[in-house]
Amino acid sequence: MKTIAISFVALIAIPLVVVAQKGVKAPVPSLVPSKYQKEQIKRKYGMFIHFGINTFHDQEWTDGTLSAATYRPTQINADQWIKTAKDAGMKYVILVSKHHDGFCLWDSQYTTYDVANSGNTTDVIDAVAKACKKYGIGLGLYYSLWDRHENADTDNASLDKAYNRYMIGQLNELMAITRRNKVKIVEFWFDGGWVKENTRWPLAEIYEAIKTKEPRCQIGVNWSIGLPDNPEKHPVFPADQREGYPIRYFPSDFRLGDPYLPADPDPKIFTHNNKSYYMPWESTICISSKWFYNTQDTVYKKVDELLRDYKIATAQDNILILNAPPDRKGNLRQRDIDLLMALKKAIAIDAKNR
Repeated sequence: MKTIAISFVALIAIPLVVVAQKGVKAPVPSLVPSKYQKEQIKRKYGMFIHFGINTFHDQEWTDGTLSAATYRPTQINADQWIKTAKDAGMKYVILVSKHHDGFCLWDSQYTTYDVANSGNTTDVIDAVAKACKKYGIGLGLYYSLWDRHENADTDNASLDKAYNRYMIGQLNELMAITRRNKVKIVEFWFDGGWVKENTRWPLAEIYEAIKTKEPRCQIGVNWSIGLPDNPEKHPVFPADQREGYPIRYFPSDFRLGDPYLPADPDPKIFTHNNKSYYMPWESTICISSKWFYNTQDTVYKKVDELLRDYKIATAQDNILILNAPPDRKGNLRQRDIDLLMALKKAIAIDAKNR
């Protein structure tokens, strides 16, 4: 367990060698999907796993001031989470590694706001990576750019340099955990970019840091597209997106905008610096009414509603991610599991009847 956190002053001194290796700096302009985009499209269907300090407070977003000790799952049943995804016919999972509150599900050398200082010190990233390897499921990671614990004053641009290095350091930590388990990360899902101007995020450095180590990994930033006369526009909904609209967060590989389904027809070609890029859409939606486990979350979608969402989301070479949040015991809720298995049967019947 750490005794102190590395300060922003110390972070400024971290050399840039963490991203200095030569790697892919940006997507290649194209009107058709790349090899790795085709792999993402083929995965088609996955599970979102929202778990963290919010799980223990009946809140979706917290502000980074809650005590790390209040995170106290009885266990981390990662085997159950990933086996459920496998049994449901899903090809990968996206695990929340750090939400807007800044609490980290691994022991990070850059902060004390993590599992190492909590009520359960299990490295959740490590546990999920091991389970993904066991069941042959792809691993994706959600990471919030917005961090209300380490970078609460988002209006102060003078803090950006240190915090940007903080993020790069943490992303390298996450990739080190997965490499140790011989698991490749198939997706990084970034969130919270809207709290700062687009250009204040080190997206080029993030993209290169990831692609240098994980070239197959697809990278997306929530609310990916802007307007021609306002690239900073937030949000631009799927129904309002048109071919040729600017990529708000460049470089990135696919589009996000939770919890929305794609438009029909769904545009695929977007632009940056007068170059065109193919970008599929990934839908992320809840199976119930909340992202994180909540004692008041009792309203679930019906199987026929989820089947409709599945058909819309996975048409047009797009992807669906269904959220199933573990509870305070560290288990998926039985109702979630039963609904996912019923949906699997409904998908099979629908495919047979086509």
